[in-house]
Amino acid sequence: MEKVNLTSDFVLLCFSDLHYNHAALFSTILVIYVLTWTANVVLVSAIKLSPQLHTPMYFYLGNLSVVDISFSTVTVPKLLSCILHGATSISFLGCFLQMFFFLLLGVTEILLLTVMAFDRYLAICNPLRYTSLMNEKVMVMLTTTCWVAGSLHSCLHSLSLSQLTYCEDRLIHHFLCDVTPLIKLSCSSTILAELLIYTEGSIAGNIPFLFIFISYMLIGWAIVKMKSSSSQSKAFSSCSSHLMVICLFYGTIIFTYFRPPSNYASQYDRIASMAYTIITPMLNPFIYSLRNQDVKWVLKKLFMKWLYYG
Repeated sequence: MEKVNLTSDFVLLCFSDLHYNHAALFSTILVIYVLTWTANVVLVSAIKLSPQLHTPMYFYLGNLSVVDISFSTVTVPKLLSCILHGATSISFLGCFLQMFFFLLLGVTEILLLTVMAFDRYLAICNPLRYTSLMNEKVMVMLTTTCWVAGSLHSCLHSLSLSQLTYCEDRLIHHFLCDVTPLIKLSCSSTILAELLIYTEGSIAGNIPFLFIFISYMLIGWAIVKMKSSSSQSKAFSSCSSHLMVICLFYGTIIFTYFRPPSNYASQYDRIASMAYTIITPMLNPFIYSLRNQDVKWVLKKLFMKWLYYG
């Protein structure tokens, strides 16, 4: 097969092989993208402008909103172009840059959700020591660790895939440059790249999930032991939004990456990927806002202030 050099383009298939209403899909995704930006920017602004929300939980939530905005921006503009023009080309450099940021932001979000679970564990299981344990220095350190770990994970996989030889068939059966579709296009040995996925990739996804699971087992046990029903309700309420986000994010990732292959894997992968790259970033701020009295109160206050001062 003919080898391609670093200047050769890949082609994103997107949904060109499926029958669908282009205008409806384009409009829907565009509306979701605008809502994602609007909702997350409003949430970050509320956290920034309100001293009441200057707490560890909202600090991490603000970082999560930044990740969600970036996560959707990495994929949605190119997807909208694909819907308008059909299968569209993407340069070698552009493809690997998209994959780099996609992996970076995906792992950073997983780690931020893990840190938020740890924050809830400290707040509920060690309330008297919470302020001293989760101080500003610890907050910055944990958040920086999430971003650095995400960057290292992304560098490792991007470097591994960039060393492969890609052949004449450069059609990516996806709407973004992801690890698995790129491996399928290689005409050189992919053993090392696949080994990296099953080892480091599994660690990056499974260890945080295990940590989250243990944290919530301990939280659940602490809530059960509370004597006051109002305390139980308050503790559960502070965790419910986070649990919903975790279930939504991890559920789609597990469906995409941890299921047996099938003849329709490509179609299912694209649909599932839309869930955690496009829909989840939009839903996260609404989940946290609509189920959180503090956030709703602050947003109402800011909205009234905006109406009053124009």
